[in-house]
Amino acid sequence: MRTFYSALCCALIYTLSFSQEKIDKVKDTITQKTVQLDEVLVTGNATTDPVLTQVSNDYQKNIVQPKNVADLFDNINGFSIIKRGSYATDPSFRASQYEQLNIQYDGGTKAMNACPNRMDPITTHIIPEEVSKIEIIKGPYTVRYGATFGGVINIVTGKPNLLDTGLHGTVSGGYESNGNSFVTMLQLQQITKTYDLVGNVGYRDFGNYEDGNQIEIPSSFRSTDYGLKFGYNFTENQRLQAHWRQSFGRDVLHAGLPMDTDFDNSTIVSLDYKWSNIGDVLKSITAKAYYSYVDHLMSNNSRPSFMMTAASSAVEATTTGGKLELNWKPISKLNIFSGIDVMYIARDGGRDRTVKIMNGMTLPTPRLFVDKVWQNSYINDIGLFTEAKWSINNSTILTAGLRNDIVISNIKDPEADFEALYALRKRTEQNVSGTISVKKIVSDKFIVEAAFGRGVRSANMIERFINHFTVGQDAYEYIGNPDLKAEVNNQFEIGFKGHQNLSNGLNKFSYETSFYYSFFDHYIVAIEDVSLTRKFMPALQPVHPKVFRNLDNAYKTGFELMGKLDFLNDYYFKTEAAYVYAKNQDLNESLPLIPPFNITLTTGFEKEKLWANLQYRINSKQSDIAESFGEIETDGYETLDFRFGVRPFKNVSLGLAVLNIFDQTYHDHLNFSFNNQADFGAVPITEPGRNITFFFQKKF
Repeated sequence: MRTFYSALCCALIYTLSFSQEKIDKVKDTITQKTVQLDEVLVTGNATTDPVLTQVSNDYQKNIVQPKNVADLFDNINGFSIIKRGSYATDPSFRASQYEQLNIQYDGGTKAMNACPNRMDPITTHIIPEEVSKIEIIKGPYTVRYGATFGGVINIVTGKPNLLDTGLHGTVSGGYESNGNSFVTMLQLQQITKTYDLVGNVGYRDFGNYEDGNQIEIPSSFRSTDYGLKFGYNFTENQRLQAHWRQSFGRDVLHAGLPMDTDFDNSTIVSLDYKWSNIGDVLKSITAKAYYSYVDHLMSNNSRPSFMMTAASSAVEATTTGGKLELNWKPISKLNIFSGIDVMYIARDGGRDRTVKIMNGMTLPTPRLFVDKVWQNSYINDIGLFTEAKWSINNSTILTAGLRNDIVISNIKDPEADFEALYALRKRTEQNVSGTISVKKIVSDKFIVEAAFGRGVRSANMIERFINHFTVGQDAYEYIGNPDLKAEVNNQFEIGFKGHQNLSNGLNKFSYETSFYYSFFDHYIVAIEDVSLTRKFMPALQPVHPKVFRNLDNAYKTGFELMGKLDFLNDYYFKTEAAYVYAKNQDLNESLPLIPPFNITLTTGFEKEKLWANLQYRINSKQSDIAESFGEIETDGYETLDFRFGVRPFKNVSLGLAVLNIFDQTYHDHLNFSFNNQADFGAVPITEPGRNITFFFQKKF
């Protein structure tokens, strides 16, 4: 089967190609376009990059108040949300998640979580209102943005408007009835021809929401964020940009985790430089440097387990990195991007446990234990890459890239029991990845694309170095494995895009499809090891911990479909669907965290000062599960949402939405189960019931 797919897809690569929109009069797609100020200094190009999707973030039409940036992916086809509560959410794309997705801000800035339970993923360290668009490369089809396994997600923050100098600003606010929640944001911009300064500050206060059965779900949190972005134009083709942002999360409840967040403080600093239009051969130089620091404290002070053991954990994560990229054009039809990028991740911290009751007996004097969470570990990645785009003819572009990552990892303060399991040492890995894709305009109304990518991802710090901590969706203790091989995604994809002009009140029919197949080498999963026993609270079940291992045989396949009919000038009807099927052949079950088939039907209208839509979502039952991962079957569900917006005055927008109109009680398949909660069993976290939201925005 693997040979058949390989032969078929390789044939497609050489015979088919695709452009995401009509190559503007053909020539514009194969030449670099000069822009005075890039939104980000290294970013994707929708006309040339393979399998790239760009999604605008338009708050005045979304209306819903996102808890964090992960919520922005909820309406993007192919995405699902992993939920531990309202705050600690992660996007999942085509059943790839966590470090399998290369998530970054503004073309390369990264901020890694400090908490091993991912209470503080990268999506929590920036306010959603600051995001202007999201760029998605749907697989390992580029080598320019770091090591990539399942796809690149570039979260682009807004740029100042250089066409309108002077002082400008935006103030916005929103309210949700379910949870009595509100958000506010203020942004100010000072724009001149030489420099620009953008500042923003936001505050979010979300309460516990109720599900469709009017059961209150512990999910409240508060966060304050601010950011400053300064840009200076030395000349028309040289720009320096500095960005500083901080985020402060407080009193965060995590319904699906054993502890809550007391505080989560993060600082992110980045510096970008670009010199464009240098000469005939060397076209541009871009450089980036960034630093992020996350300081996180979690405790079980408000949990049932506090009566037996008081636990608190102070952990920290430091991420530093940078990138240098040169854009060469030795001949008119060949664009080459080559460079180097580096990323250094270091984590440390411990857990203090004051044990009051041991083996059912109250201790006369509580005993204090200190557990090493990260064991003072680090991972360093140095990547060298070259990617070329060759315009074969006026309608065809071939992209090919090669990347080599040198990954260095070490554990500097191991626990004795962890050290006894492995021959610990400083380890160096060499990972080679690559891609090839072809795009072609078959006609002015039909485009096709084929691509192959080999994405390689070394094990993350949890998979390498965690030691007897419950970091999964189940109650098992997990043990890392510093000897894991890097997992490899060999992914093939073919996609179609087109439109047809209509008549008699029907304006246009547009469609997009993508079909993909991946087979994995050394896929990383955690498997129960009956030769080992539980370390903490040994009387609890399950007795044996899980240890991260490599699988030999696993694959994934799926598709996304979209069709949209525009009619009567301002009206539309849109259908989107996504499906993923994955198989762990070693254990004869599904891979974990596979979302079910889902379809979204949307109808509405968009006029200059008025818009509305009705969205009907259907998620099917998921019975193809990973039992070894602690998954259970998830029933299907249906929801209906309504959104309405108006611009009553110039630069003023108002919005109203009613979500989950029929007050359904449901949960997504990727939701964690309630954990260490007094009033809930080990059942999945339910989603909010009916919710009425309001939105206001004023620009000046």
